[in-house]
Amino acid sequence: MGRGARDRPPAPEDSVVAGRRRAFAELLGQFRRTAVLVPLGEGPGPDGEPGFLTADLNGVRFILAFSDEQALARYAQARGEYAREWAYRTVLGARLLDVAVPAAGVPCGVALDCADGPDGMVFPPVVGVVPEHAAVDRDLYEKGDAA
Repeated sequence: MGRGARDRPPAPEDSVVAGRRRAFAELLGQFRRTAVLVPLGEGPGPDGEPGFLTADLNGVRFILAFSDEQALARYAQARGEYAREWAYRTVLGARLLDVAVPAAGVPCGVALDCADGPDGMVFPPVVGVVPEHAAVDRDLYEKGDAA
């Protein structure tokens, strides 16, 4: 009798993927517990106050967040806008993901320290990162197709 897929030892790729998922889950948990700086954009937010600074990429809006003033300064420098004053709010990462992302009304995630290349982090609008009703992949989970 042959061994089923569940009986086979995991492929090396499976353990690599599992390790990466664990590492991301740890980063996500740390982000959710951390207060970050969120620059204010020029347009109004849902309450009429200045909204958060965002960037759109391939149909997804990202709220730009920074771990500290130095990270925000690197972003300002990269934009050639170092001399201007940058107004910002300090927001808990969990509040960004659980409240601000769904309030955007469009697919939205958070980009942390986006001027820092590989040291930056993206929290995409997917199940497990943002509330399910704001996730772009929620249909996969509703149909039971996701792993």
